[in-house]
Amino acid sequence: MVYGRLMNAGMPWLAAGCDDTVETFEVSEGISREATMAFRRVRARVDGDESAPSGRRGVSSVVVRIFGAFVLVGGLVMLPVVVFSGVVAVRRVIDGEERVDALDLTFLLFCARILVQSAVGLSLIVFGVLLLLDRRRHAAGWAYVLIVPTVLEGALTLSLEGVVPALAEPAVRLVVLIGVSIELDPGLIEERRLQRTLRRMDERDDYEKDVARGMVGRDDTGRGYIALDFFNIFWLFVIASVFGLALETVYRFVTSGTFEDRAGLLWGPFSPIYGCGAIVLTVILNRLWRSSPLLIFVVGAVVGGMFEYLVSWFMEVAFGITAWDYTGQWLSMGGRTSGKYMVFWGLLSVLWVKFLLPRTLFLINLIPWRVRYSLTVVCAVLMAIDIAMTLMAFDCWYGRMAGRTPDSPITDFFATHFNDDVMAHRFQTMHIDPSRSSRM
Repeated sequence: MVYGRLMNAGMPWLAAGCDDTVETFEVSEGISREATMAFRRVRARVDGDESAPSGRRGVSSVVVRIFGAFVLVGGLVMLPVVVFSGVVAVRRVIDGEERVDALDLTFLLFCARILVQSAVGLSLIVFGVLLLLDRRRHAAGWAYVLIVPTVLEGALTLSLEGVVPALAEPAVRLVVLIGVSIELDPGLIEERRLQRTLRRMDERDDYEKDVARGMVGRDDTGRGYIALDFFNIFWLFVIASVFGLALETVYRFVTSGTFEDRAGLLWGPFSPIYGCGAIVLTVILNRLWRSSPLLIFVVGAVVGGMFEYLVSWFMEVAFGITAWDYTGQWLSMGGRTSGKYMVFWGLLSVLWVKFLLPRTLFLINLIPWRVRYSLTVVCAVLMAIDIAMTLMAFDCWYGRMAGRTPDSPITDFFATHFNDDVMAHRFQTMHIDPSRSSRM
């Protein structure tokens, strides 16, 4: 079996070492024994059996328990502090020291953050207890659970306060949780190594079969058109960001006779709203690719309109930015989207699913197998840096427009290299009004 996999994986140089069937059997048997020993060590660590065969071990129980103690203390401190701050805020309102509108956006976001932080504090306590008990299987699950409220906490803090030092805590926690979830997963070091090796062999085998069938990147289950893995999704984002920017630039030139730079990031010809929109539409419409164009049009129009509305809302409440205003148009919804652009989203959805998605997948599959993982990781890191720098530039731009003087090295850096003129020239369709944001 292993011999066949080696041949199918394109490694005849390794299979050539097996001169006859006896040697092949011995090699296979040796690998099987090694795999069995690895799985026994994994199971022993998961079950707490120290009598298992020795080998390279994961993080020791002492380290896990020490880390668990820190997590538990952090949760025990965080939960009462958050609850106390919420009680104090309510008390100030009751005593008349603060006047708030129950429907005010800032107030609603503040309440949401209190609830999310309370959930995080409670989850940290449970997570810490599981680590102290060395229950790694359950602790790994809680690490995954904690990632969601941590991301929400960061987004709410960004909306209320902008890019501030308080963002560092959920950011660091997110990185730690990802690392911990990987390390504490029941599939520990040997199992992950073995599975990774076999998976790579299987992937290469499947890749060559898909090449022969013309199905590279497609959904093997047959329910959807494209496989929704990180590789495909990332390159869909990149290609759609570039294509969307080009499409909007041409449309603006044809309709108004003027050329505008409609890029959405500091560097590169990227409009992330189209990249994110393409991902949202692909995920939702993936299983409708065989459906009628009318159904795709209706679903795409509704989803695209909702997506455009939410993006406009977030940019306004977080940074006071108005990137588009459709007030006065047919079926305008607060100027954030309109019937006209929902029709455009519907038409674009049909064009995307029926025509562009297959050709985009073809372009993605031109990336050679040998470099597709490394190239994707490098490009994803660069894109993440571009997005992070753009968000910080927006925040500093907001601060300057709000009348705040740069008072730190990072604000000085952006004031020097990305001042108001640079930002206005780069983001020509965006306008900042700090009074429209929800920040405290």
